[in-house]
Amino acid sequence: MVLLPQRSKTAKREKHMSQRLKFFLDFLPLAGFFVGYHYYNLFAGTAAIIVLTLVSLAVTWAYEKKLAMMPLISGIMVTIFGGLTLLLHDELFIKIRPTIVNCLFAATLFIGVYAYKKPFLKYLLGTAFQLTEEGWLKLSRNWGIFFLFLAAANELVWRSFTTDFWVNYKVFGVMAMTLAFTIFQMVRMQRFVVEDNKGTDQP
Repeated sequence: MVLLPQRSKTAKREKHMSQRLKFFLDFLPLAGFFVGYHYYNLFAGTAAIIVLTLVSLAVTWAYEKKLAMMPLISGIMVTIFGGLTLLLHDELFIKIRPTIVNCLFAATLFIGVYAYKKPFLKYLLGTAFQLTEEGWLKLSRNWGIFFLFLAAANELVWRSFTTDFWVNYKVFGVMAMTLAFTIFQMVRMQRFVVEDNKGTDQP
């Protein structure tokens, strides 16, 4: 998700190390899914993503002694829908999982922003980035829109193209779009970064 710079050199160094590990743990299940599918089949890939997702969550818990809500919910949904795919031998469940997860995240963020005026993204991430409250609300709204886009795109791809195309889109396409969107949000949110415990939300 969006990463904003910390102010102290020590904090920056610690955050850099943590983010490298986090990237590896985030990518590991997708890599297993991709390898399992291309060397065997979709069901082998599904089994791999379930196991490696649980491993990733376990390592995260051992390393940080906590789990953020977003990866935890994603892990639960992978286990449920992946398990249904394997149990019923039906690839539909693993294909619709991204749609359901992204809609769930989008709905959560929109409810927070428009119903409660609360930036639920902050709680989903489980990380205290240095943004003003206005910045968090805008960021929550923007990610809600992006999650809806990902849900719609997933539906379009799996319904309109081959499974091989969908797997490549899921592993590489979604990652590329998410990275580009994250960088764009980092630039957009710079004016909402907190400086010395004071908001700097002036344009």
